[in-house]
Amino acid sequence: MAVNRPTRELRDLVDPVVLMAFSGWNDAASAATSCLDHIAETLGAERFFTIDSEDYYDFQVNRPVIRRDSPTSAVHEWPETTVSVASILGRDGEVARDLVLITGPEPNLRWRSFTQLVVSALRSAQPSLVIMLGALLSDCPHTRPVPVSGSSIDPRLLDEMSELDLPDYEGPTGIVGLLSEASSEAGLPTVNLWASVPHYVAHPPNPKATLALLAKVEDVIDLPLDPGELTELAKAWERGVDELATEDSEIAEYVSQLEESQDEQGIPEASGDAIAAEFQRYLRRRD
Repeated sequence: MAVNRPTRELRDLVDPVVLMAFSGWNDAASAATSCLDHIAETLGAERFFTIDSEDYYDFQVNRPVIRRDSPTSAVHEWPETTVSVASILGRDGEVARDLVLITGPEPNLRWRSFTQLVVSALRSAQPSLVIMLGALLSDCPHTRPVPVSGSSIDPRLLDEMSELDLPDYEGPTGIVGLLSEASSEAGLPTVNLWASVPHYVAHPPNPKATLALLAKVEDVIDLPLDPGELTELAKAWERGVDELATEDSEIAEYVSQLEESQDEQGIPEASGDAIAAEFQRYLRRRD
């Protein structure tokens, strides 16, 4: 493991919450990893360490990238899992809570040992909560609020957060699913948040889905997170998809069918609870 000698140790953090997202199979339109990237950028996250890529990545699948400052100067960027820490300040200017951000490409090799290594690091941090972020393709229209499902097996979290359900998914899983299970087995309170991304606009980025995940994270930790430019980017993204849909009558008709189907089922994201949650976010950010 390559250590970057941070100014603090994981065990010294203030009421830490861990956020994890991995690109690839678990990350439709890069919505989940973009959410962590946004948090890291807006809060000025400090990189603590990276997990040695030689042990967990197949470089023919996740290839290194060459960057050049000049024709004679090249830098190789290797796929890696990074652990960073960002601090949320309170109104008194003191650290209200630290966020541990773990992200990178989904590993290709030795998932069992990778999971054990990550959970061992989490034990050092002793987090009050672990939040796993993911995004999946689904039959949802881009014109409606992004559905974000939440689940947990922790009885206390299920009791405190009415929007969480017991997980019921069965089938192939990714590293996010394995880490969620391992964190729960280690006694760490764990929440899974998954955004639904329209399958007909699956190419990244999707700032609307990223913004929806950020809002859910904010609700769970009950502290303000700066949306920055995501709000305007989400509106521009939706307008762009609208324009593409109007140019293809079949897509426009399909989107209309999805809208009717979702409206008939009722949209949880437009419920009274969701409106109240949005108002709470406004108050947190105003404070």
